[in-house]
Amino acid sequence: MPATTGLLSAGRQSLPPHYDDRVELRQLGYFVAVAEELHFGRAAERLRIAGPSLSQQIKALERDLGVRLFDRDRRSVALTACGEALLPRAKELLKQADELRRSAAGMSAIEPVRLGYVNWRPTDLVTRASGVAQLHVDAWVMPSHTQASRVADHSIDLAICWVQADDLVNDDLEARLIGADRLFAIAAGTDTSAAQAKDTLVLLDADTATWSSWNRYAEQFARDTGARIVHIDDGGVTGPAFFDHVRRLRRPVINSPKGQTAPVPRDLVQRPVVNPSPYWTWSLVSRRDETRTAVRATIEALTHDVGMLGLDADTAWVPPSDPYRTIATAGQGQSGAVTAA
Repeated sequence: MPATTGLLSAGRQSLPPHYDDRVELRQLGYFVAVAEELHFGRAAERLRIAGPSLSQQIKALERDLGVRLFDRDRRSVALTACGEALLPRAKELLKQADELRRSAAGMSAIEPVRLGYVNWRPTDLVTRASGVAQLHVDAWVMPSHTQASRVADHSIDLAICWVQADDLVNDDLEARLIGADRLFAIAAGTDTSAAQAKDTLVLLDADTATWSSWNRYAEQFARDTGARIVHIDDGGVTGPAFFDHVRRLRRPVINSPKGQTAPVPRDLVQRPVVNPSPYWTWSLVSRRDETRTAVRATIEALTHDVGMLGLDADTAWVPPSDPYRTIATAGQGQSGAVTAA
């Protein structure tokens, strides 16, 4: 009687003929993330992919393996016996793949990769890069335009920041999409319904050294949508001063990406913005002439499966000079890295 693996569905004594060709390391990574979180939403956020896409990938993996990995309903997710047995094997395969990538990067620990950021970065940034390089995250949190300039002058190797197409051309840089924030409005009162973009306000701060990128974004948003610009000089684009402006203005005010995670005071509400919905893109910026294996491998590790992050929706808006504007306005999502140069 042929031996079985103990991981196969009832009555099956061998893996499907296409097993070796179909199962990908990426799918195993998705499986491990869901198994550790036991929650598809949290796992999708950790992986920075859409929830439905993650669910489809898990179903495809179950289909290719011929086993059910999770018992799931609307309230809970649990590993099946097969899932529990497969989990350590999947982790070991991913570990081996990381070791292989590290070897291919060529002694990357000797030549660390330096990365700067503004206020957002993936929570698993260092973990994702650990298989290919020794990533040093710079402690100096600086504005987007400053971080892009630091990449250009070789102060750092990579930066997660907001850039525009002309920045890339002028400084001989290239960018890959690594994240995107859908911006919302903050308003006084209790109305949480969607706010029309044309009825919102955007704040422009006189301190261009700090708020240059936001000011450029806000000006283009107002020009495209009819939103009204309000000039300020107190740094109130974010923080307590921002909430004071919302109370004073009595209109929905677009929240900057730096305020995305700040708790909203009880007398104010968050409102989605529609027609269109503004998105702020985060790019992983590098030098166009970068040739070091460790840096190139880090770029690939951090961006290869990012996708479009909602930018392909018909209602999504990014500035005309955004590196991903052409792809976003085409309304066509794509898997894999999204590159601009």
